[in-house]
Amino acid sequence: MRHDATGSPIEILLVEDNPGDVRLTVEALKEGKVRNRLSVARDGVEALAFLRRQGAYADAAQPDLILLDLNLPRKDGREVLAEIKVDPALRRIPVVVLTTSKAEEDILRTYDLHANCYIAKPVELEQFISVVRSIDDFWLSVVHLPPKPEAS
Repeated sequence: MRHDATGSPIEILLVEDNPGDVRLTVEALKEGKVRNRLSVARDGVEALAFLRRQGAYADAAQPDLILLDLNLPRKDGREVLAEIKVDPALRRIPVVVLTTSKAEEDILRTYDLHANCYIAKPVELEQFISVVRSIDDFWLSVVHLPPKPEAS
């Protein structure tokens, strides 16, 4: 089972407000080839607090990969993506947009905001699990993720 260069599990932040999609993602990643630790943020405000290690997230591990839904309460995924990609401490973290929207404007806007890829969530259960496993196979087994900055 692969992990990062330090032997630690790959840290994944899932930003998703739908409990069913959270559960399916957790299950699909559990069976993956790569040892990972999944944290969940239920809205955009919580996601940014996690990423910036604010409040209850002061000890949160910086994720190696972010799975981001677009349609979130409090602060939507587009706003979260924009804030991640302008922050020098966060912008190198790959962001996979995983959302129900197939709207061309959403696809174009998220790539303009420097999303690393855009995936429309399938409605069918087996297809959803297959998509999450494909993310696991590609982003955690094939891609070389950027190293985390040295702690100061």
